[in-house]
Amino acid sequence: MAERLLIRALRGGKRTKIVTLIGKKIKKMPSTLEKLSGLKTLYLQNNLIPKVCPEIRALTQLRVLNLGKNLLEEVPEELKYLPFLEKLHLFGNKIRRFLPGACDGLQNLVLLNLNNNLLTCLPQEISRLNHLTHLSINHNRLASIPRELCFLENLTELQLNYNQLICIPEEIHFLTKLWKLLLVRNNIEGLPEGICGLANLRILDIAGNIVQIFPPQFQKLKLREFYCEGNPLLRKQPIYAVEKEEIWSLQEIASRLIMNQLAEKDSLLMQAVACYPQIRNLISRRKECAICGKYFLTMWLECVQFVPPSKSWNISRNIEVMPLQILICSYKCFSQRGSDLFGITDV
Repeated sequence: MAERLLIRALRGGKRTKIVTLIGKKIKKMPSTLEKLSGLKTLYLQNNLIPKVCPEIRALTQLRVLNLGKNLLEEVPEELKYLPFLEKLHLFGNKIRRFLPGACDGLQNLVLLNLNNNLLTCLPQEISRLNHLTHLSINHNRLASIPRELCFLENLTELQLNYNQLICIPEEIHFLTKLWKLLLVRNNIEGLPEGICGLANLRILDIAGNIVQIFPPQFQKLKLREFYCEGNPLLRKQPIYAVEKEEIWSLQEIASRLIMNQLAEKDSLLMQAVACYPQIRNLISRRKECAICGKYFLTMWLECVQFVPPSKSWNISRNIEVMPLQILICSYKCFSQRGSDLFGITDV
């Protein structure tokens, strides 16, 4: 059956635009496909193909390639010769890595489906897929994602469900067009502050992680759907605590002085700091006290504020209040806080 379908396609030559060989138990990708230079759609899912044949580079007009549910172990380098490819399905294989150069020529790719594979990491070169709008890598073994992924400025949907992620890069705020973010069943301990800058984010699912508290301004996201069941969110259980003596390191004292002088536009200090990259890197990690507004490095006290979620959010779990992280620079400021701020402690 597969041979007859292929022969029929070959008879069409350059006029053949689509080839469908789904579930034909094919063990080798047909090299004769190179004769179909006008091919735009190639369906080869549900077969036994272990490798992509070199001849695929002749299919320069290909728009859609589906190799789902085969036996591939790598994202092949040959893909870089498909400059007009728009949709690539590689789900349900045994892919463990990207071969060098695999991302180089896919300048028009808008959809990449890598669900149900064995990936433990992604290459930095994934940032070269600069037209990508939909990226799905569910059910893999990712322990982290590279910050370069956050430079895919056209990405609107990112699915990373059922992996082993611990955190999300702070650079996620660069994904300004992101509309849907799915992070179900990972090991994520907290969301980065950068997520609060995603003005177009409408669907966020973090169910089944270990998030306890949300970053400041999280409640201002314009979400339509938010799912967070299965997370050990902090609860409002006030207890009495003993105030500890504040002891700052010399680095913390100097850093606070420098950062707050820079905030006042001290031109002499600004020129001096410009000559020391290590100092610039250090103070780039500064935090701002929610009470006095001054900058600091070392988080002296982490507090929580319980706020109601936006009424416009569709939430699967009945959440009356959300715990938001509030950073305070000292016990002096803590003593001046409002009645709605609480220190965080283990009970």
